Amino acid sequence: QAQLVESGGGLVQAGGSLRLSCAASGRTFSTYAMGWFRQAPGREREFVAAISWTGGTTHYTDSVKGRFTISRDNAKNTVYLQMNSLRPEDTAVYYCAAAGTFRGVVAQKGDYWGQGTQVTVSS
Repeated sequence: QAQLVESGGGLVQAGGSLRLSCAASGRTFSTYAMGWFRQAPGREREFVAAISWTGGTTHYTDSVKGRFTISRDNAKNTVYLQMNSLRPEDTAVYYCAAAGTFRGVVAQKGDYWGQGTQVTVSS
């Protein structure tokens, strides 16, 4: 059964860094666009970053541009989210997802979703 498993979350002080990983298993996701999303308490889930299946195209929500970097290693079936200069407003549960198209993952129409990893940024 195909699944995505996120890891790397935790508690960090403002200005710090974390690297999230999303490991895929059960099938190859090398031809899927991948994305990261987050949901803070009391808020709707929002798009954070997306990467095409080749890794050649990326897209970020404005609030994380210049601070977060999405990347992927298709040989390892893994997608990463490097988060620098973290802010308290980045606190949320972070999810990864896979979709058949880049547009689909940006639109949160993932075919597969992980269970999420908590990121907490203290001020």
